[in-house]
Amino acid sequence: MNLFVCYEKCSTCKKAENFLKENDISYEKRDIKTENPQKDELYAWYKKSGLPLKRLFNTSGNLYKEMQLKDRLSSMSEKEQLDLLSQNGMLVKRPVLVTKDHVFFGFKQEEYEKLKG
Repeated sequence: MNLFVCYEKCSTCKKAENFLKENDISYEKRDIKTENPQKDELYAWYKKSGLPLKRLFNTSGNLYKEMQLKDRLSSMSEKEQLDLLSQNGMLVKRPVLVTKDHVFFGFKQEEYEKLKG
């Protein structure tokens, strides 16, 4: 079963969820604000995604900006970055879609298209 981690008030999450529904892609839904991903989950998703760790951060979020992470991330270790992400789901780029073979951070329709059929 696919895991769809989202935030109810996020318009991008709504678009992604609509895509999943319209294309009959099954998923289990989890609210990122009330059930923040744990450090071991984040690490596994990060490795499976093949993305640089900094791409897991929600760079357009208020908390990211308030914490001035743009200037701080490059000097932080992988452990410190994962600790930070696991402390507050609002720092994690969303939605997160975890499938058997991939992990997608954010919603790009062309990436989700790969899940059809």
